[in-house]
Amino acid sequence: LPAGALRAIVGMKLGQVSQRLACHYGITTTLSESVFDALSEAGMLFCPASGRPAPTLQMMFPEHAGSIAFCADNGGWVIYQGRTAFRDLIRPELWHEVLDFSAADGRCAPVLCAFDRAYVLERDRPYHEDIYKYYKDIRYVRSFDEVDDEADKVTIFFPDYDAEPRFVSVYEPRFGKRLYATNAGREWIDFMNLGVSKGSGVAHLCRQLGIDLRDAAAVGDTYNDIPMLSAVGHSFVVANAEKHMHAHADYLVPSNNDRGVAVLIDAILAAKGQ
Repeated sequence: LPAGALRAIVGMKLGQVSQRLACHYGITTTLSESVFDALSEAGMLFCPASGRPAPTLQMMFPEHAGSIAFCADNGGWVIYQGRTAFRDLIRPELWHEVLDFSAADGRCAPVLCAFDRAYVLERDRPYHEDIYKYYKDIRYVRSFDEVDDEADKVTIFFPDYDAEPRFVSVYEPRFGKRLYATNAGREWIDFMNLGVSKGSGVAHLCRQLGIDLRDAAAVGDTYNDIPMLSAVGHSFVVANAEKHMHAHADYLVPSNNDRGVAVLIDAILAAKGQ
């Protein structure tokens, strides 16, 4: 493992590294407190990178939120040691267009991601539990015309798990030249400004901290991880990622269920003599 110069680990598969989240989803693999201490002693920055908003990520790491970094909203909001390092804004007329189009679709639930809160149509309240997994402060509105707020992301929930074909046939062709659109699993399509991704978020963070991207390692498993995997010097995908993801990483680590991320971190620490 070429870990001697590594200074950052990003894009962790959150179900493995947060004990609270692991308990919630019944996943047994966790990172112990001693691992966080060892990473710090090794001079390495730990940074969960996710489509989730920052408040949800911080809730997953309550004892470390003030010392690690977060690449939230697919790079739309980057936080380091509790302070915003980068924040992006989508023009209101553009997020209105995406929301209105998807609302008229009728087969999905559009969500406006306004940093520490989310706006959802009242008609989509039946999907509350699905949305609440990721957005803890949900404001229900009769129309998105009621919203006067700043936002860095639009996401759309597809209850029939058909986000991938809908992305290919409808949403990417319609909005792909004006927004970066990506699948986040089979249930979600995310939209950010062009140039905003997990890869750009990690790049902003590394640039501000004087870390060479070649000295960063990232782990991913799905479409929205691809820009991040391309940006860093050491890229990994978990073994149970879809096969197409293998082409976007240099290395394969064990699956989520086999402590893949924890195994990688242990190997990196061992290579650094920790």
